[in-house]
Parts: sequence; structure tokens; C-alpha cells
Amino acid sequence: MAIPCLSLKNKGMPSRHISSQSFDDILSELGDDPAIPDPHGIRKATFPRSTPLEPPKSNKERPRPEAFNSQNLLDQIQKFGGFLTFGACVFGIGIALLIGYEYLKTRSESQTQESLKEIFELKKEFAQLRTELQMEQYELYEIIDSIEVSIHSLLENKSIRTVTAKPQALPYELELRRWRYLGASQMGGLHQAFFHSGQGTVLFQKGMTVLGDWRLTHIEKELATLTHSKGKTLNLKPSKTE
Repeated sequence: MAIPCLSLKNKGMPSRHISSQSFDDILSELGDDPAIPDPHGIRKATFPRSTPLEPPKSNKERPRPEAFNSQNLLDQIQKFGGFLTFGACVFGIGIALLIGYEYLKTRSESQTQESLKEIFELKKEFAQLRTELQMEQYELYEIIDSIEVSIHSLLENKSIRTVTAKPQALPYELELRRWRYLGASQMGGLHQAFFHSGQGTVLFQKGMTVLGDWRLTHIEKELATLTHSKGKTLNLKPSKTE
């Protein structure tokens, strides 16, 4: 602090002139008076001469508390913002994974439903084909049965035709069929039958041989029966030859 030059006068003492620099040095050696307030911080700190003065630190080395607090708060905000960004990324990735999982799940369920639908359609077609095959098989069996019946009928008809074919005429059969039975007479124990042979009337007793192996075996009023030795019979009636 610069103080103007002072002049000290005292009775009996000569006057002295003290420069401002010398006065400042004296005040520095004496130090600050604690009784005198210094609200503006004008006083300079005094240090002993024996102790060397340390160079004042720069503003960079001694940051003010306000600057330090602001910088720390900014760092904290940046760190918190980084955590928020990381959390948002993780949350976004989780949402994306969840959406992807739901999409894959929905797609898998859709594919499963389509597969089940296709399986159901295949089962339906298979059942229809099996029904058609059974119907065709049934129709085929009916055709086979009808063929078998036809073959059996043909064989039976052939057999019947073979059996019922007109047998070969025995000797004198055709000639006897042209005879006509005229009637019968019975005298005592004799039973006789009259026939017209086409050439005249002939008489034969019951049991007699008529022609060849033909024998008169039965005589009635309207019928005379001739029997061959092979078992064939021939009935002669009055009206026509049988």
C-alpha cells in the first residue's frame, strides 16, 4: 500500500523525511494490526524474513470451489448420462429381443397351425381314398361273385343240358310209341290188353314180352305200361301214342 511521504516533527528533535517505500517496509516488519479490520482484503500477508516466500500458485493449480463443484457435477452428469445411455441401449436390445422372440413364437405357432391343417387335410384325403378303395374293392368282389355265379350257372346249365339231353332211343321204342292202346279185358286170372300196331290189332297178356326186351307190366282202363329190361318205361293211352 503506497502511503505518501510523512514528516515527523517533535519538540527538541529535528524533522525527518520518510519515503513511502521505507514506510511500507516498516509496516511490513511490524505486521498487520489485528484490531484494524480489513474487509476488502487489502492487507498483504507478512512472512518472516528468514523464511523464503513461496511463489503464488496459479489459478489452474488452485481451482476455486465453485469451479471445482461445477466440474464435478458436470462429470457426474456425464457419467450418469453414460449410464442412462447404456441402460437405454440394454433396454432397447431387450425390447428388440423380446419382439424378435414374440415374432418367432408367432411365426412358429402359425407354421404349426398350418402343418396341423395340412395334416388334417391329408388325413381327410386319406380317409376319402380309403373309402373309395373299399367301395371299389366291394364292387370288385361283387363283380367276381357275379362272374363266379355266371360260371357256376353256365356249368350247371351245361350239366343240366347234358343230363336232360334226349337219351338215345332203345330198340323198338319208336315203333311202340306209334302203337295205340285199345283197352283191356280180364277173364278169370288172365288180364289182357289190346293194341293197334298200325297194321292190325294185337293182344298181349300182362307180363308177356311185346317186342324185343319190352314187357307189358301194368294194365289199367286208360293206360298200359311197357317196361324195358334197362328200366325205362313207356306209357300207352287209347287216344294217342306216348
